[in-house]
Amino acid sequence: MKELETKLAQELRRGVLQIAALALMRRPTYGYQLLRDLDARGLPTEEGTLYPILRRLEKQELIGGEWDTKGSRPRKYYRITPKGEDTLDTLFATWKSINQALGELAVEEERDESKDRDSRSISG
Repeated sequence: MKELETKLAQELRRGVLQIAALALMRRPTYGYQLLRDLDARGLPTEEGTLYPILRRLEKQELIGGEWDTKGSRPRKYYRITPKGEDTLDTLFATWKSINQALGELAVEEERDESKDRDSRSISG
């Protein structure tokens, strides 16, 4: 991809990651587990991308964090808050609407390309 396309794709992914992370934090989870869960769902993410998202979501009070120091390594477990649940519901509804609109645009584009191919084959 060209540099601009790469940058635009990264911006899109960053927004999607926030939604996916919120959804995965419906159950308590820590950062590394969240990275693995995102990867398993086809959204591979680096620590340097995820942790700033987690800090921002926590600052916005969409998630809460609590340290567990009982194990061999202290871990901060995150969980979605009621405010986060409401926000996630809104984001999913917005995503569904956007996805439908983009799907319709893609179908229109395919239809237009098909018409162009048909008219070229008839005139050619």
